[in-house]
Amino acid sequence: MDTDAIRQSLPPWLLQLAADKVQLIVSTAIILLLSLIQIRKSLQSRKQQRSLEPEQGYPPIESLPDFDWSQTEPIKLRPFKPKYNLTMALETLDPSELILMDKTYKDRLLYRRSLLHRHHDIVVATHNEDKDPRVRAAVCELYRFLFATYLPRRYPDMFRLHEVAATDTGRDSNYMFENCVMGETYPAEVPREMATEQALETILKNVDEDYLILLPDPTTSSTGEEDASSPDDVQTKYTLYAYETCYPAGFNPREKIGRRLAAIHGPVPGYKAKLERSMDRFFDRIEVGKFVKRANWGIMAGKDVELFAAFGGLHGSKEDEVENEKIPEGELDLSSTFLRCERQTLHRLPKSRALVFGFHTYTYPIAEIKAEGLGEELAAAIDGLKTGNVPEIHTYKRAPVWANAIKAYLRDQQ
Repeated sequence: MDTDAIRQSLPPWLLQLAADKVQLIVSTAIILLLSLIQIRKSLQSRKQQRSLEPEQGYPPIESLPDFDWSQTEPIKLRPFKPKYNLTMALETLDPSELILMDKTYKDRLLYRRSLLHRHHDIVVATHNEDKDPRVRAAVCELYRFLFATYLPRRYPDMFRLHEVAATDTGRDSNYMFENCVMGETYPAEVPREMATEQALETILKNVDEDYLILLPDPTTSSTGEEDASSPDDVQTKYTLYAYETCYPAGFNPREKIGRRLAAIHGPVPGYKAKLERSMDRFFDRIEVGKFVKRANWGIMAGKDVELFAAFGGLHGSKEDEVENEKIPEGELDLSSTFLRCERQTLHRLPKSRALVFGFHTYTYPIAEIKAEGLGEELAAAIDGLKTGNVPEIHTYKRAPVWANAIKAYLRDQQ
């Protein structure tokens, strides 16, 4: 008996019952499938791609869900100009672009970690933490912003935030930060048992940025100092209270901790006359939510000079001190000669009101600059170190050592 014959032999009520049950089963299956898909999406969102809301005052951070750090080239900074004038030269920064990622990220982190092991007391430090609670508060606030908000939101394929039961961690926070590139997890917020310096170490090991944390000197106030000569004089002075920095440009940062901006920049020729007052004023008045950036440049020349330059090699103070190191024309070692640029950022933390000065250091082989057709521009900029508003900057950047050799190479048409 065929199928049609069987169907015709059954009573209509039985056929309708069978059809209703099939429809019910199919509808239930579809609902269950859709529910499972929704639950999976919800779990992925909750467990892996969530970021905590930033403190009030921070602008929203735009996410880059398809960003591939391993295929992204470092940005090319070319800030040199025909005449070097010592100015602030600030530009507005999109907060979403506070930290840039590229294909050097993992290798640079490994280098930073080696520096932490070899030069711990130089690359990480705090000042007066036991007497000033503002120091830990500022470090904890920066830590939370980076690990709980900025990184997982901006780069969700590189960093994730996991919600865990409090009993699983025994910590104050119910979130763990995962660095997917390094295969490591850390608390998303600084727990009570973590030392402030350890929090700075964790930032150093996960972010290829150097951070200086500055707070108002308690001996100055908004009511002004006794020697203020006009209402426009800066009233609040900022002091370096904490840092993690792996790429100091020719100075030992440990010697700068606990010092005001003016003292930190003391060796820079022209700083007091050209920049001190404007920088102090700007630092005092920058508001929460405003982010700025600037760039500077210098030259690394010599086999002993590297990104970590805490023991000198990038700056000079007197021309006769560097003349004996002068590189003869035609003897420039291209393998150890680089244009060194810093991308500097500045913003204020909402709760602690601390200022965060960030630095990302890029190096470019001098041969790359010439290959780009910018040889004459850089050569002119080297000459321009002597013709700007602070001619002494030529010696400060150790140009007497490398200037003639590099200019000859850049201008050589061969």
